[in-house]
Amino acid sequence: MENMEKVVYLDNAATTPCAPEALEMMVKALSGACGNPSSHYSIGYEAKEFVDTGRAQVAKAINASPAELFFTSCGSEADNWAVKGTAFTKARQNKKHLITSAFEHHAIMHSMAALERMGFEVTYIKPTAEGYIRPEDVEAAIRPDTALVSIMMANNEIGTIQPIKEIAEVAHKHGVWMHTDAVQAVGAIPVDVKELGVDMLSMSAHKFNGPKGMGALYCRKGVWPQNLIDGGSQEARHRAGTENVAGIAAMGKALEIATAHLDERMAHESELRDYVIDRILKNIPEARLNGGRAPRLPNNVNISFPGLEGETILLDLDMHGICASTGSACNSDSLDPSHVLLSIGVPEEIGHGSMRFTFGPQNTMEEAKYLCDVLEEVIPRRRAMSCMWLQGQNKARQFSLKGEQ
Repeated sequence: MENMEKVVYLDNAATTPCAPEALEMMVKALSGACGNPSSHYSIGYEAKEFVDTGRAQVAKAINASPAELFFTSCGSEADNWAVKGTAFTKARQNKKHLITSAFEHHAIMHSMAALERMGFEVTYIKPTAEGYIRPEDVEAAIRPDTALVSIMMANNEIGTIQPIKEIAEVAHKHGVWMHTDAVQAVGAIPVDVKELGVDMLSMSAHKFNGPKGMGALYCRKGVWPQNLIDGGSQEARHRAGTENVAGIAAMGKALEIATAHLDERMAHESELRDYVIDRILKNIPEARLNGGRAPRLPNNVNISFPGLEGETILLDLDMHGICASTGSACNSDSLDPSHVLLSIGVPEEIGHGSMRFTFGPQNTMEEAKYLCDVLEEVIPRRRAMSCMWLQGQNKARQFSLKGEQ
């Protein structure tokens, strides 16, 4: 099979190409707003206008007030701030118990682990086999000393969308703050903080065609996790450090564009997702979809190919000009099995053969078909050379013959 001349980028859950309009806004801010937004003179006011406009655009996209939005360096910082900041705040009320899921992003998992080393207690809710957190399981874990419930809105590996509104209602019923990591959701599906009822929500610009190095934390009015960065009075005295004026301007423009065309984008990406899932499950023996089909992010396909290692498939795809992932971009360099797949009961040997394909608005049906063409050629060829696959097939045949005797 001949390689395509162009690169087929199917790793949009890892990062997305910067939108031309966002890049243009970034250059405009860099070249035209050289002042410090905290300074009280004309060029400082010009810089502050870029910050204020970007804040208003991001806030509008999630139905928040601009005063409830605080810019960070990335989604991971926003997650750390929400989790650790809440823990330190609530510890003063002798509330040192937190609840999260067993398949969160590592920004949450490692923040929780850090808190455990400080003497906090954490309950990790196990998802269902299809990759969903049940509100009743969250409620059963809540204690009088529970400080926070933090459940991601959409899983970064398998794309399953969680019942955040219902979980937030459970948390508030018991007087507990609710945070959601919405890094994979904002710009991909509708996100309305008032409808969800969350107290805090994290996002990251480079997931919706904005620049890298920009994130934000929404904090509902009256909810103040303790500051993690001390210094100046920026971000209403909650996050010190001179604002990334150009990054904020570009983030606001990128999210404005993403939400303006959200229905079209979701329909387009869902069509590509469903085509790939249906064709692979039909044409490649024993291929397994990880995570339930609905509700699921419109751009996410995560499939295991038993008998193979994901890294081998990844190299073959790269030789055909296809960019994909064996799992989370933050953990794809590790050879350890995915904690996400293990949490939903995928056996370790099958999890090692998992691949994640995530689409963006720039992808086409031609590219989806090309991906399937390549997989239908690569998987059987690699399996023919795989001792793990051949041994499994021999065992299956022996079991079948015994059953016939």
